[in-house]
Amino acid sequence: MTEFTPLRHIPQANVFRKGDVFVLFGELFGRGYVNGLIDEARAAGMTIVGITVGRRDETGALRALTAEEHAEAEEKLGGKIINVPLMAGFDMDAPEGEQNPTELLADVKLKTWQDDKLDWEKIERCREAGVRRFTTSAAQAMAEIDKLIPEGANVFFAHTMAGGIPKIKAFLAIANRIYKGRGDRFESSRALLDSDLGKLILMNFDEVTANTLKYLIDASAPIRERVTKAGGEVRYTAYGYHGTEILIGGKYVWQTYTNYTQGYAKMRLESIAEAAWKQGIYATVFNCPEIRTNSSDIFVGVELSLFPLLTALKKEGGGAWADQQWQICQDLLGEGVSLQSLLDKIEQYNNDATSAQFRNFEAWPMDNTPELADVMIGTSEEMTAMHKDRKALITDHLSSLVLEGAGPLMFHGASEKISPVLWLSHDIIARQLNELHK
Repeated sequence: MTEFTPLRHIPQANVFRKGDVFVLFGELFGRGYVNGLIDEARAAGMTIVGITVGRRDETGALRALTAEEHAEAEEKLGGKIINVPLMAGFDMDAPEGEQNPTELLADVKLKTWQDDKLDWEKIERCREAGVRRFTTSAAQAMAEIDKLIPEGANVFFAHTMAGGIPKIKAFLAIANRIYKGRGDRFESSRALLDSDLGKLILMNFDEVTANTLKYLIDASAPIRERVTKAGGEVRYTAYGYHGTEILIGGKYVWQTYTNYTQGYAKMRLESIAEAAWKQGIYATVFNCPEIRTNSSDIFVGVELSLFPLLTALKKEGGGAWADQQWQICQDLLGEGVSLQSLLDKIEQYNNDATSAQFRNFEAWPMDNTPELADVMIGTSEEMTAMHKDRKALITDHLSSLVLEGAGPLMFHGASEKISPVLWLSHDIIARQLNELHK
């Protein structure tokens, strides 16, 4: 278990300037945390370079981007993209002539998934094939990127790979029960983790979310050696999640969304950064607050911890700009609904004995329970119902603020070489936002 190391000051250091290179190790699809980092890199005058995960053809085989896709991806990034497919995970990999894990799972049914068994020797061969494919391609991509880094430049590698759920029909229905179900539709997250299907998903999460940081560090070793030999600096960042401190009862208290199935892979990610740091390689995992994104929407209730950010903005010296954020949020609520009444309900939820018992840092990530599902999903639905429009939510606005605050904290925090793992909690996000809008 990583020691809890929250960032408590606004970092000012910056080693990056015009002519330096920012490498995005992951592909940009929608708006997410990495946009804040890219904005900082662009403002510093850095050259932006990216990679692609590639695309699958009709047979499921991985391919490079077509000329049209490549041009579109480069336009979206605002930089050059190395067209070597770097799809992480092994759910679609297998040795020649063997079935891949997705095919091996094709017959999993909603009624039998807890008892369905996998052949682990076959799975291990698939994992080895996937790792071999990825590391070979990573070395190839880094050789191309090396050519784009001028002598004397500094380099910033931003790792953004995460996920790893195999595309099998039954899983969506299972996930809906685990993350959205209550009453008769509730499913225990422990049942998933104890099943062969769950064990495979955890293995793939490890590969996609965590091990790719190690593969990046290894594949970029020639670049790192060349840059540092010339007196330059190299940094690596990655996005973690391991709960967040938010205001509860006027104090910053660590809390978490439960059940965060990817938590095991996120802890592995932390340990990879810690191991790199010991070797003098500056990789920092920034554990970021809960936000709403396309990929987090399955986790009903994950957004509840965003609301107290409004209180944090005022507590951390917010002036007219913080008042403006309150007004923006108030305007999203239905007739006769006050923002304060919503925040009071959230405070009530956070003080509920059921949700409070999940604030156990040492036991993270804990399993879900029917009681938690009732109170968390129930509160989530109640909050959404208080809005004028279910498609224009306060949590969307607050998510964009968190992204805006996290970008400079990560960019300058990486420069400063503070620690291999840092938590960005609501206190520092609020202070950074207030500073930006003074």
